[in-house]
Amino acid sequence: MSSKVERKKRVFSGVQPTGQIHIGNYVGAISLWVENQDLYDNIFCIVDLHSLTIPENVSPEYLRKKVREVAALYLACGIDPEKSTIFVQSHVPEHAELTWLLNCVTPMGWLERMTQYKTKAADMETVGTGLFDYPVLMAADILLYDTDLVPVGDDQKQHIEITRDIAQRFNHLYGEVFKIPDGLFRESGARIMGLDNPEMKMSKSLGEVKKRHSIGILDSADDIRDTIMRATTDSNMETRFEYASPGVKNLLVLYQVMTNSSKEEVEDHFRGKNYGALKKELVEVVIERLRPIQEKYKEIVEEEGYLDNILNRGKERAKEIAAVTLQRAKEHMGLI
Repeated sequence: MSSKVERKKRVFSGVQPTGQIHIGNYVGAISLWVENQDLYDNIFCIVDLHSLTIPENVSPEYLRKKVREVAALYLACGIDPEKSTIFVQSHVPEHAELTWLLNCVTPMGWLERMTQYKTKAADMETVGTGLFDYPVLMAADILLYDTDLVPVGDDQKQHIEITRDIAQRFNHLYGEVFKIPDGLFRESGARIMGLDNPEMKMSKSLGEVKKRHSIGILDSADDIRDTIMRATTDSNMETRFEYASPGVKNLLVLYQVMTNSSKEEVEDHFRGKNYGALKKELVEVVIERLRPIQEKYKEIVEEEGYLDNILNRGKERAKEIAAVTLQRAKEHMGLI
């Protein structure tokens, strides 16, 4: 008697190729992808179209370089191209086409409420339509692949919610076309804060221009040591998660996720020790965790044609799936 083999749930996520990919991106997102890639059908994208939302900040040369850097870091961090699809967003034009279709069903009021848009727009004299429309492009990215789960940092929950809302509105208007995705969030370490300012999330863009704000995945051992040893703490000796100041808690969380420990194990280990001991041990843990990633990254970028081959294979598989979804959406809208 035979039984039907259940399809693996599909995961989609991506990283924007701007700024410095840092340890917060690694522990909050990329490491989660690596840990779970045997469980799911994985599609991981370099979302270069999203990088164009503030065009003044991104030159063509910079974007080309960063796209390849992010792709190589995916692989160096442990994403296996035999288990996961890796591709560049702009190489699959269905992303842009579906965005227009979704624009036509997305109320402007939904986009005006987006926290990320309001934060970025507040510092700009002129706001481009792309920045305002960013969540719809993100929805298209996710919905094109019949995505079940989207592994992201907890600051992206609002984007998952609006993606679900857009899909449900489209399905209500035109029939069941899109699968409604869920977020996949890490229990601890999903939000690593800046080491110079633990009141704000560690930032890719800020990390590229400000020393000691973040730990880049490709940072040297000396830079890692300098950043951690100068990280903001306080004048106490409190190493319990619940009672620690924001800066100390940030270091404790980072140690916890980098050593795969429980909170209780971390608190027991550092009970009675000062912050100097915490920082020194964290330095060694981070350097050792990043060393094999950095070595693998160097091998990947030095092997001629390897990265291009992986991205081309990923593009072809992504297009196969995306084209079917786009065709289905267009048929339901009466375009075909």
